[in-house]
Amino acid sequence: MIGMVLAAGAGRRLRPYTDTLPKALVPVDGETTILDIALRNLAEVGLTEIVIVVGYAADAVVTRQRALEEKYGVTITLVHNDRAEEWNNAYSLWLAREHFARGVLLVNGDTVHPVDVERTLLAQRGPGILLAVDTVKKLADEEMKTTFDATGQLTRITKLMDPTEAYGEYIGATLIEPQVADALADALETTWRRDPNLYYEDGYQEFAERGGEVRAASIGDVAWVEVDNHDDLARAREIACHY
Repeated sequence: MIGMVLAAGAGRRLRPYTDTLPKALVPVDGETTILDIALRNLAEVGLTEIVIVVGYAADAVVTRQRALEEKYGVTITLVHNDRAEEWNNAYSLWLAREHFARGVLLVNGDTVHPVDVERTLLAQRGPGILLAVDTVKKLADEEMKTTFDATGQLTRITKLMDPTEAYGEYIGATLIEPQVADALADALETTWRRDPNLYYEDGYQEFAERGGEVRAASIGDVAWVEVDNHDDLARAREIACHY
């Protein structure tokens, strides 16, 4: 199994930090960036081969690649998304499809969370796709919400859901097992070709509707944040120093 980080986003709501940097390289604890935390977490659970999907301001990651490899004891493969500023992340994840067959622990490059999340996912391996889900947080309109049926199979994953109907929020970390590599890649391709502005979570929905197994791993009461704006960044800086 390998680690994977989606770090192609521009993060326009975080300007001026992202005028020249991708969102994943915004510092959240001194000089420690969101990407640093992602790499540190993956290395801590033994995933030292890591694929990073880059796009906006990709050169900033390229110039730091060697230093990051040495700091965290990892090897990094970069996958370049030349549509990152035009299209959404269903396409980004599809571009990394050749790596799915090794099994992937995927984390979003804008999510700050402790290594407990990676440990939870690895401890519950088995389903084809396993989603890290926060069932504690009070939900609003912006969150990526989920529902599951009585057997635990995903029925819906979308931001466009009444928060009162949701089981919990998908936090941007997924375990993808090797046996679903081809089926997931096909579902993602169908998704971005239908609409390049769709999320990779829409690809998970497509995969589930085709009969693919997608289940939830509850992360419990964990301090984490998706960094979309300056308020989120302030929260990230409050919690990252405690990891």
